[in-house]
Amino acid sequence: MEIFDLTIHELHDKLKAKEVSSVEATRAMLDRIEAVDSQVNAYITVTPEQALVEAEAADRRIAAGDIAPLTGIPMGLKDIFITKGVRTTCGSRILENFVPPYDGTAVAKLKEQGAVIVGKLNQDEFAMGSSNESSYFGPVKNPWNLECTPGGSSGGSAAAIAARTATATLGTDTGGSIRQPASHCSCVGVKPTYGRVSRYGVIAYASSLDQVGPLTRDVTDAAILLGAIAGYDPKDSTSVNTPVPDYLAGLKTGVKGLKIGLPKQYFIEGLDPDVKRAMEEAIALYKSLGAELREVSLPHTEYAVATYYLIATAEASSNLARYDGVRFGHRADEIRGLKEMYAKTRAEGFGSEVKRRIMLGTYALSSGYYDAYYVKAQKVRTLIMQDFLNAFNEVDVLLTPIAPTPPFKIGEKLADPLQMYLSDIFTIPVNLAGTCGISIPAGFSAAGLPIGLQLIGKPFGEATILSTAYAFEQETQWHLKKAPL
Repeated sequence: MEIFDLTIHELHDKLKAKEVSSVEATRAMLDRIEAVDSQVNAYITVTPEQALVEAEAADRRIAAGDIAPLTGIPMGLKDIFITKGVRTTCGSRILENFVPPYDGTAVAKLKEQGAVIVGKLNQDEFAMGSSNESSYFGPVKNPWNLECTPGGSSGGSAAAIAARTATATLGTDTGGSIRQPASHCSCVGVKPTYGRVSRYGVIAYASSLDQVGPLTRDVTDAAILLGAIAGYDPKDSTSVNTPVPDYLAGLKTGVKGLKIGLPKQYFIEGLDPDVKRAMEEAIALYKSLGAELREVSLPHTEYAVATYYLIATAEASSNLARYDGVRFGHRADEIRGLKEMYAKTRAEGFGSEVKRRIMLGTYALSSGYYDAYYVKAQKVRTLIMQDFLNAFNEVDVLLTPIAPTPPFKIGEKLADPLQMYLSDIFTIPVNLAGTCGISIPAGFSAAGLPIGLQLIGKPFGEATILSTAYAFEQETQWHLKKAPL
């Protein structure tokens, strides 16, 4: 097995035993990026010099007997995370040459443990998309089939795991942007409860929905990485001051007697037959492990996509107003006056999907429409949240598909934004409710494309979804399969 094939916990054991150095692991990862990333396009920026300096520092720490779970581990970051001295583009032309002066909280926490950052990962522009086709830096290809999308918006973060060009990565999830790419690339992705992980130093898309989470090769790694980044942060006003459990210690609790809910609104007629089969197999497996399965109802599910695309676009319209050509980022040339500078800079700097969402959101917030659209959407959001809380009075965890279909072809849905938006139908409600979810590998389609399984937990119930996912992973081999790259 190559160094770049190892999980966090496997590489940690080798580093601890001095069987391999962080410099060797980092060089192996950088060589792997050079060898395959031209096919995948998972990275926007690779930082070899900085990574090797960080790896040398990690080796000194290890030699001194100071080794944390992430010390010396080569990782990639979605290019939405503010990184000191490293360009941070958010997949957009408007931030093409932006170099931040500080690290965000999640990045700082990784660096405190001595993690090695090898580069910044491609994404849909400003995290707006379900296929990673809206990036200014070109689409990311799915390592399982280079003609297919890896999902979005954290497509680069998931594709880097599948292509084995990062041991682990961080992404963000606003409407499924960690879980859907994890499903499409056959890796593990966790969307934590809103407020569990600091958003300080994460470029904002929709502030009441965005959440930071890990993408990894297996559930053990997800528990390690989530434990490293979770916790209260006074710099983030939405951060919740509640203790972080030891996710790793709680993994092996099993599922005997666990009540698993199957929301009837998620097992619909239009479900792809391969996805349906994978879900049925997963349900049968949990039954055999002693879990109790029962049907539950989330009656407002049908309104989730419409609600999301009002709230998220309204918040995006507000958040993206700061990109005006004045303070940072791209500024248009040959301009006459302030008004033209704003208009030309934003016209040049933003791609079509971002413009579409800004216009939708601005309309929803405009005078005369605010109450009819935005306020009403917030009321429906409360109903969706209540659906989940009601369901969790009956069950411990919900089991659902991640996406209605396996990965689709690049370009297949670009002409029809509504079809693209509907690919997030099973992930969006979790963000609206503010609770937690995980995607784990659960099989492959007849065409050999990955299919993921979603487990949804109670607010701050990450330990339960991780242990439930771990029980499934121990009985299956899906997470061990490697993309043919």
